[in-house]
Amino acid sequence: MSHIVEIETEVRDAVAACAACRRLGLPEPVQGSFELFGGLVEGLGIQLDGWQYPVVCDLASGQVRFDNFGGRWGDQTQLDRFLQAYAIEKATIEARKKGHSVTEQVLANGAVKLTVRLGGAA
Repeated sequence: MSHIVEIETEVRDAVAACAACRRLGLPEPVQGSFELFGGLVEGLGIQLDGWQYPVVCDLASGQVRFDNFGGRWGDQTQLDRFLQAYAIEKATIEARKKGHSVTEQVLANGAVKLTVRLGGAA
C-alpha cells in the first residue's frame, strides 16, 4: 500500500541536521551563540552557501531563525534545500530505528520520494 506524506519541518535533531549538512557539502553545524542582524540567538548554527548570516536552529522548539534580508543576504532556495535534506535524513533515521529499509528517488520537479519498506534491511 502506498501513502503520500507532506512534512512541515521543525529542526529538532542535531544528528539529522549534521547528516543534512554532509549531504549538501556544508560545514558541520556548531552549537552556540550567533549574531544575526536582529541580535544574538542561541542554537545550532548552520552556514548555508552564499549566506551572510548563519541559520540558527533552536532544537528545543524546532524553530529556525535566520535573516536573509528578503534574499539579499542569502538565497531562500539554499534554506529550502537544507530543510528538504533534513526532512529526508530525519525520516530515514526514524524508519531505520524501527528496522525498516529506505530508498529515495529524486523526482523531475526536485521533490524526493522516500519509500519505506517495513522490516527490510537497508
